[in-house]
Amino acid sequence: MDAITAHAELGIAAVALGMVLTPGPNMIYLVSRTIVQGRRAGLISLAGVGTGFLVYLAAVTAGIAALFAVVPALYTAIKLAGAAYLLWLAWKAVKPGGTAVFEPQALPEDSPRRLYLMGFLTCLLNPKLAILYISLLPQFVDPSRGHVAEQSLLLGLTQIVIAVSINGLIAMSAGTIASFFSRRPAWLRVQRYAMGTVLGGLALHIAADRAKAVAA
Repeated sequence: MDAITAHAELGIAAVALGMVLTPGPNMIYLVSRTIVQGRRAGLISLAGVGTGFLVYLAAVTAGIAALFAVVPALYTAIKLAGAAYLLWLAWKAVKPGGTAVFEPQALPEDSPRRLYLMGFLTCLLNPKLAILYISLLPQFVDPSRGHVAEQSLLLGLTQIVIAVSINGLIAMSAGTIASFFSRRPAWLRVQRYAMGTVLGGLALHIAADRAKAVAA
């Protein structure tokens, strides 16, 4: 018997695709670094982000979701902190003089080591991933099928493949997209306000969500 059902795999794939296409810390960092330093810097940063995914996967496979189910106050604190972080990113986008994801910025160039570490830390501090791995992914695990850790591992790997692939495509296309927006400032403003609206809406949704952490 397969460890996970096709329904579970398609479900987590749909969730992962929806989340990776929503502008967030990972996308913002990867795009900004690619525009400033080129595609090689974007790929190094993406490697750091991918490592962050693996840390989350290792944690959920080890059963960390059970800890948050037992100590719901800790889960709530992490969720609210993540929502506050997204609201801060939303304000940065919509405030007077704010910047859009694909707007070139005068940032200092980082070394490959720093690019990797910043990608890693950006991923670890991404509240969307904390919610995904702590609360959403365990809901696709079926304890009656056994091999709970194996199910978590396979579902997490599905999410990682989708997230890394889409983030990589976006980062590699960042220069072309930025060039397009630079010739169309009105579109750049639309993109900035759209990003701020999405981030703000996601933050409010996370903060208002009464769902609890689910122990796999």
